[in-house]
Amino acid sequence: MPRHHVRRPAAAVCPSFFSAAVLALAGLVSPAFSQTSTPAPKAKPAPMQPAAASEAVLPVTAVPDPVYDEGTAQRIAAAMLSYSAIEVRGGWPTLPSEAKLAPGASGPDVALLRQRLLVSDDLPAAQSAGEVYDDAVTAAVRRFQARHGLEQTGSVGRKTLAALNVPVTKRLRQLAASLDRLAETDFAFGERYVVVNLPAAFAEAVVGNKVVRRHVVQVGRPDRPSPQLTTYITAVNLNPTWTVPLGILKKDVIPRMRRDPGYAARMHMRVLDGAGNEVDPRSVDWNSDRAPNFTIRQDSGSWNALGAVRIDMPNAHSVYMHDTNHREFFSEDYRFQSSGCTRVENPRDLAAWVLEETRGWGRREIDAAIAKGQKLDVRVAHKIPVAWIYLTGWVTRDGTINFRDDIYGYDEHPAHPFVAELRRPIATAARASGFVLQSADPEPLRDISYLDSQ
Repeated sequence: MPRHHVRRPAAAVCPSFFSAAVLALAGLVSPAFSQTSTPAPKAKPAPMQPAAASEAVLPVTAVPDPVYDEGTAQRIAAAMLSYSAIEVRGGWPTLPSEAKLAPGASGPDVALLRQRLLVSDDLPAAQSAGEVYDDAVTAAVRRFQARHGLEQTGSVGRKTLAALNVPVTKRLRQLAASLDRLAETDFAFGERYVVVNLPAAFAEAVVGNKVVRRHVVQVGRPDRPSPQLTTYITAVNLNPTWTVPLGILKKDVIPRMRRDPGYAARMHMRVLDGAGNEVDPRSVDWNSDRAPNFTIRQDSGSWNALGAVRIDMPNAHSVYMHDTNHREFFSEDYRFQSSGCTRVENPRDLAAWVLEETRGWGRREIDAAIAKGQKLDVRVAHKIPVAWIYLTGWVTRDGTINFRDDIYGYDEHPAHPFVAELRRPIATAARASGFVLQSADPEPLRDISYLDSQ
């Protein structure tokens, strides 16, 4: 099959799929289950069998399986079965906030840590006993940290302790909310496609169901969230100019113009009227209601907010992927600083991959064109599907269950009706068996306002 052909769209997670999942869920809860806080049952869905903690754990930047493929929804549903069983059995233990947990430590807190890692399958059952923080515990903690996007130190610091103490109820809600959002995603997977997982702040270039490039990215701030969308990459813009979006114009640029008349010149910005004619910024009353009627465009150059590369992907939100002149944030754990677009680390490498099937364009040609300093638009030979998704919980093909912080607060929204239905049978079966789930019933519906960001 030619690379540019598009495979069938992602299968919608239909009610019939969930009916089968509901039956499986109900089957997990039976009177045979113990009512004590013990590890999850051994009979789990096959996709959820993890690698042993003693095996080498690849960091998320090296894992070849994409965060999003045609089987993601089914794997998340299977993970919900596993985590619902853990919830019914009492969840996992909570570690003391004052616990000192690092290699070489010993005592009851380490024993509790072993039990916590056992329940989430980060530590094999054969290594669950003991009070010494040995190599097995260190490897298990690293595995846990990798699954949660934390620095893999092998020691339990503040962030790792907080993640360990997140109750299974919340993790289950993250999986359900992620599944809800996928059910509403209409995406045509191609042989080559790009995915940005916003909570994880990374982008993946996928070929033949394998990640060939994974880029650290910066995405929208919580008050200016990057949107969830699906579209196609159609062009690469080299040495782009930047037309300031209306939202940023009103919130950021106009207030600075009011305080500093020389701001536009210093930032290499041009003020244009409705006819596209350049206007002296000092002649504009930036306090008037007419101020937003002007267009502000920033020239190409090292000062440009888009850097040297813009990856064009037409969409209703007017967002895109681009270089940046604020590269210092890529090394931070917290990478939610943009106004809605996605800033890409090493964007020339991604651009070279995007143009891989476009004759006459490789990394050398891209660098040469950028060096000339002239604005140039290069259309791709075959448009590439791209999805910006919001998964705080997902499962890769190797069975690893991953979680990220709900940076935009979307997981607290009420569940989609069919996910709510999915959880009712297990609640009923659990109560009939003497169990009480902590979060069996869906939260009441409430209005949600979505803040679109430019």
